Amino acid sequence: MLDLTYEAPKPKVIAGAKKDWELVIGLEVHAQVASKAKLFSGASTTFGAEPNSNVSFVDAAMPGMLPVINEFCVAQAVRTGLGLKARINLWSAFDRKNYFYPDLPQGYQISQLYHPIVGEGEVIVDMGPGIARRVRIERIHLEQDAGKSIHDMDPAMSFVDLNRTGVALMEIVSRPDLRGPEEAAAYVGKLRQILRYLGTCDGNMQNGNLRADVNVSICEPGAYEHFRETGDPSVLGTRCEIKNMNSMRFIQAAIEVEARRQISIVEGGGTVDQETRLYDPDKGETRSMRSKEEAHDYRYFPDPDLLPLEIEQAWVDDIAASLPELPDEKKARFIADYGMTDYDAGVLTAEVEAAHFFEEVAAGRDGKTAANWVINELFGRLKKDDRDITESPVSPAQLGTILDLIATGDISGKIAKDLFEIVYTDGGDPAAIVEARGMKQVTDTGAIETVVDEIIAANPAQVEKARQNPKLAGWFVGQVMKATGGKANPQAVNDIVSAKLGL
Repeated sequence: MLDLTYEAPKPKVIAGAKKDWELVIGLEVHAQVASKAKLFSGASTTFGAEPNSNVSFVDAAMPGMLPVINEFCVAQAVRTGLGLKARINLWSAFDRKNYFYPDLPQGYQISQLYHPIVGEGEVIVDMGPGIARRVRIERIHLEQDAGKSIHDMDPAMSFVDLNRTGVALMEIVSRPDLRGPEEAAAYVGKLRQILRYLGTCDGNMQNGNLRADVNVSICEPGAYEHFRETGDPSVLGTRCEIKNMNSMRFIQAAIEVEARRQISIVEGGGTVDQETRLYDPDKGETRSMRSKEEAHDYRYFPDPDLLPLEIEQAWVDDIAASLPELPDEKKARFIADYGMTDYDAGVLTAEVEAAHFFEEVAAGRDGKTAANWVINELFGRLKKDDRDITESPVSPAQLGTILDLIATGDISGKIAKDLFEIVYTDGGDPAAIVEARGMKQVTDTGAIETVVDEIIAANPAQVEKARQNPKLAGWFVGQVMKATGGKANPQAVNDIVSAKLGL
């Protein structure tokens, strides 16, 4: 395991006109379950399909249609709970959350209010080298997504796309343990990373497959600690919920803006209304969406079409046995097995695809060298082209071959960088390219010695200077490398130059 120091949350202090204030933040993250079919129907979940093409009779709430639970979605929720070290409830139940909106054909959403499938867990959030915060998870429940209303296609009409209707969501609810915008964004980032490692959500925030509702309130310094000790919520301010945040950057900005709005109201003698708000990144403000509903406003009641969900411990144990190595464990192993730094291990494990790529390159090779090439050469080039690791033109096998050619002395580090660029741009087998283009390193000491002798004979003044100041011998090394097109073995050149100059 990683050697971590767990810090208590450090509150973000915001100076008001009259006094300082602190933030209290909790998040409800909606993660779309990675499943080919919806939660209660066999309709496809494919993103980008023609509007209303992925809609079954169940999704459209046709008369007489009954929901049937998707076992795979249940397994994905259990898998997520296990990955977050949470309690798995062997008995859970579905409820109807009643509200009326055009993109909700049933007039209610099937969710889990009273008996969620997953109980308390935790997320360890990295806040710097060796420093972490523990954020408590209150619950994870399964629910179906609503459709999408489209208001910008016609000036007089709105349209409804029901493709998302019924898609399985996991709502991951945190305790109000986050104390600042940066912590909130880091928490979402870590949660996304874990879900992607587990394979239970693809984490695509741009498509809305991972989005967060952010609850923000302000309190006087020290009030939160009193709340943690006593459980008395009256010492905290009234919270407002900012809906559907799908960007780490926007999450941070929205929290900052909303906190300052609340401070201005309270210091002006007003009262913060509990409500749902939307963040407008163009205007840099939050605006009211609706007054915040409580559970009784939705008239929750057990769904009469679905029996309680009972699962067996043996089934949970089988899922637990199939869990992959998770980010923190993988990072610790990279540090221990490959002797790399905490930073490098963090970069290589940030995305599950990057970790897999690195391990393929490092297999049977020096781990530090592999890490250096993957991080500096490959990642640097991909970033320049605005690509991610899944779009890499260079495969692990190709990069591994380049490292093998360096290790055997067939090419130098400089030639390797030229070779990497050729493979990145044109593809091909690196070893074959070296042969075809005559890129092999010159290791014949006799041939190198001949070149050194020629350069020394042509530059007697420089020879005298180098003998007086050995640091100037590097000039001769550079001239030899230039004369050999960079193909001479650098170590051999250094040794021969030093010997010839009597250094």
